[in-house]
Formats: sequence, C-alpha cells, structure tokens
Amino acid sequence: QLPLVESGGGLVQPGGSLRLSCAAGSGFTWNVFTMRWYRQGPGKERELVASISGSGTQINYAESVRGRFTISRDNAKTTMYLQMTDLKPEDTAVYYCNAIPDIRVKLGMDGGSWGQGIQVTVSS
Repeated sequence: QLPLVESGGGLVQPGGSLRLSCAAGSGFTWNVFTMRWYRQGPGKERELVASISGSGTQINYAESVRGRFTISRDNAKTTMYLQMTDLKPEDTAVYYCNAIPDIRVKLGMDGGSWGQGIQVTVSS
C-alpha cells in the first residue's frame, strides 16, 4: 500500500487552469512506479486521463486531454502533477491518483494504489 493524497482541485471557469498534485510520504522508490491520473465525471465511468512511467520517459494521454494537460513527476518529492489548461466543462470530474509498479504495467496488469480523489469543476 502506497498512500497517495491529491490536492489542487476546485472550481474554475472554462478556459482556465488548475494544477493537481499527488503526493506520498518519503521513503518510496517512485522511480519504479508508473503514475496515473484517472477521472470519473458525473454519470460516466472512470477513465484514464494520463500516465507517466517511473523514469518519466513514457507518457500517455487520453485524446480528450492531449495538448491541454501535462503530466509530470518529481521523484525526489514523491509527487506527481497534472497541469490542466484550457479546461472545459466536460473535464468536470473527480480525479484520482494511481500508482502501479512499472513491472505490472509491462505484464499487462492493472490495479495499484489509489488516492482518495479530488473534485475538479469547470463551470461559468
């Protein structure tokens, strides 16, 4: 179990920006964990938003956020970030941080540790 805590959510107007953070305590070897952001909007199923490998070299985005969101990580701070720009109402969702060992990703496995979720609301 890897404790994860999201922060940085809130209410923002369309076209605005927010930066989400996902932090864990020290003592974790985050460089071997793929970190992911998921979200679940009202009436929708959970979807993968973005992921970044332990080394930071493998990054993927959902097509709906590509070009607007940027995922990054600071392994020294055991923190992952999601910089969200040009936010749209359809981005409204609870965003969840997920951590999974790189090896599990390579083996085609899912799961991992989850944060509690943080609300992002995009509305005028």
